[in-house]
Amino acid sequence: MSTANDQQDIKREKILEASYQRFLHYGYSKTTMNEIAGDLSMSKALLYYYFPDKSELYMAVMRKLAADYLKQLEDKFGHFSDLREAFLFQVNSHHDFIVNNYNFFDYFRLNEQNLPEPIWETIAHIRNAEIKLLANAIQSEIEKGNIPGTVNKIEVVELFLDALHGIKVGGVLQQKKLNFPHREQLDEIHSKRLLLIDIFVKGLR
Repeated sequence: MSTANDQQDIKREKILEASYQRFLHYGYSKTTMNEIAGDLSMSKALLYYYFPDKSELYMAVMRKLAADYLKQLEDKFGHFSDLREAFLFQVNSHHDFIVNNYNFFDYFRLNEQNLPEPIWETIAHIRNAEIKLLANAIQSEIEKGNIPGTVNKIEVVELFLDALHGIKVGGVLQQKKLNFPHREQLDEIHSKRLLLIDIFVKGLR
């Protein structure tokens, strides 16, 4: 028998899924709490019981999206045949994440000069997971003798990620400035990042 807490968790997950679909198709600015409540056949008062305002609801959906992305990284941890495969996985996964959820991120474009701290915490959490994934891949190559043991793997990965973001925004975490790209720029950015992989991998050997 399910408990009241279980029922609340189920309802909360349904709210997050319905909200994600709204944010994904219409963006943050064109989505209202009334519409989300209507999609769920739920009173607006009950929706506000779970989430006090639209921004709190958006943050919750963002954390869920981030958790799904982090799960992708965790599932591949330590399962790369070589360094290029690891770097390629990170770049392609990040690209797909942005492309598949592009409209959802209109909140970033609207608020890029004043993103709330929970957003930056989520970005930092993702970055730390990416550092861990790629540093582990470098360590594997060091153990195989393909890369000198003197290489500082954390510094290398941080440089790589900074270079990737530099193509797009430049110092995203340090300056807290996003400059979220337009959709038509994404493929060009992705191509440049793929080129950067080859430069980095060759430079480490």
